[in-house]
Amino acid sequence: MMIDHYGGRHTTESQPAVAAFEEAVGCLALHRPGVPEAIAKALAADPGLVAGHALRGLASVILARAECVDAARQDHARAVTLLGIGKQASDDERALVSALGKALQGCLLAAADALDSVVAERPTAFLLLKLSHALRFMAGDLGGMLATTRRSLPAWVDGRPGAGFVYGCHAFGLEEAGALDEAERFGVRAAALEPGDAWALHAVAHVHETRMRIDEGAAWLERSRPHWADCNNFRFHLSWHLALFELERGRAERVLALYDADVRPTPTDDFRDVANAASLLWRLAQEGVPVGDRWSELASIARRRTQDVTLVFASLHHLLSLVGAGARTEALALAESLRAAQGDQADVVRQVGADVARVILDLGGDGVIARAAQRLPLLGGSHAQRDVFLRTLALAAADRGDRAGYEAVLACRSGLRREDRFASLAAERLARAEAALQRRVA
Repeated sequence: MMIDHYGGRHTTESQPAVAAFEEAVGCLALHRPGVPEAIAKALAADPGLVAGHALRGLASVILARAECVDAARQDHARAVTLLGIGKQASDDERALVSALGKALQGCLLAAADALDSVVAERPTAFLLLKLSHALRFMAGDLGGMLATTRRSLPAWVDGRPGAGFVYGCHAFGLEEAGALDEAERFGVRAAALEPGDAWALHAVAHVHETRMRIDEGAAWLERSRPHWADCNNFRFHLSWHLALFELERGRAERVLALYDADVRPTPTDDFRDVANAASLLWRLAQEGVPVGDRWSELASIARRRTQDVTLVFASLHHLLSLVGAGARTEALALAESLRAAQGDQADVVRQVGADVARVILDLGGDGVIARAAQRLPLLGGSHAQRDVFLRTLALAAADRGDRAGYEAVLACRSGLRREDRFASLAAERLARAEAALQRRVA
């Protein structure tokens, strides 16, 4: 049994394999490139490194694309074979393989539970905690995300490898739960311990945005840019946050410049990058800002994903891209494909996904808007990411003159942030719609 730098337990005798695996975990924690290469190096040193196969599979599942899930099945099969040939596996290895198997069935929450079963007994199992946090974030289990870090926190001290990253995860869970003062304290503490912890920097940026501290939020991200500029595609997301601050300032040209240079500098097919781009363009369009032909490349990606409903959160952002580009036929086809979602995501479609799609497509329906607003957290992602859908629901209600639906959405939204520029825009739209209805009645 060998124990890596972050407390992971491996049944291997290969120090080079463990060293390479430590490198992979470090890159994962820092949101830096190099995870696949480090895992490949670890498996080259020891093809029987169970955690290497399992982590590669889980990293593929988190990409939420059908072809990546297919690749993860091969990693799972290899890991299961290794466990079945008499290998005396560690609890960490068994939990990772179990989590991968459940995630491949579309059961992200069950996968997180498998990881947490070890974290509950050994709270310093850093990789398992970090992966549980990521899976619960994707699955919309904000309460579970915070519960895991809260239970584990007493075991962590500042000098332990990974402590800063755990504090960053805890900060984010606190922010999403509305505990903003505590979230900011933990986020700042995490960044002090691990200046390159982009997730902690991100958590503090969320606090600033929620409180509408626009200047402070933009300054926080700009000051820390040297620490996140070398991130993997997570740097696009932090640039997205910068763009949101600029949008709140009313600087549309600056937002578009950030979009081109930092949010969408390359046309990737990663759903997180697409979500950044589509949601930002959608917000700009809602505020009447011309975005040129920027929808076209997003729509080309979305057309390839009309049958891929691995993650409803991703599918709804592809739907925004198709509607934004005027590709209504493909948009309707994607909305229809949501019925094929499996595992946890099938429930997400039933509970909220189908309703949100109807509103995006302007298909009407009684009670859809208020119901969707209340259930929106089930989509996964953060409050800031889902706000594009809350804004869409609010404007749909406003344009229909549906005051009850509008107030239901605004009640959900006001509980998440202080009043912003959009609130005034929505109120003006509702007033115009109500005035038009009164004129028709008269």
